Amino acid sequence: MSPQLEAAAFRFCLWLGIAGTLTLSGAANVHAQSPAATGRTKAQTCIACHGPLGLSQLPNAPHLAGQPDIYIVEQLKAYRSGKRSNEVMNVIAKPLTDEDIGQLAAWYASLVIEVRQP
Repeated sequence: MSPQLEAAAFRFCLWLGIAGTLTLSGAANVHAQSPAATGRTKAQTCIACHGPLGLSQLPNAPHLAGQPDIYIVEQLKAYRSGKRSNEVMNVIAKPLTDEDIGQLAAWYASLVIEVRQP
């Protein structure tokens, strides 16, 4: 990917993240669902960089599908606190509550990844 295209993708993800975090806590009736179902709704913000099912198409964004929930929780909290630094993720994680983070982690951990030998 060219540096210009990568920079444009980065800016797009940053814009979507900022726009998405403004609506993240406004999802209707998310408390009546399971944590994974609620996390799926909240993960709409993450799709631009991490893909609709947690499989990234961008070289600088990791796959989230199938990651253990404890790992995702730790990383999001580290981004939120500034302990871990990434220009996009620090902005995305800043407004997340512990509940938001747990629900997002539950969603991505619930996605099953199948590995097959070639």
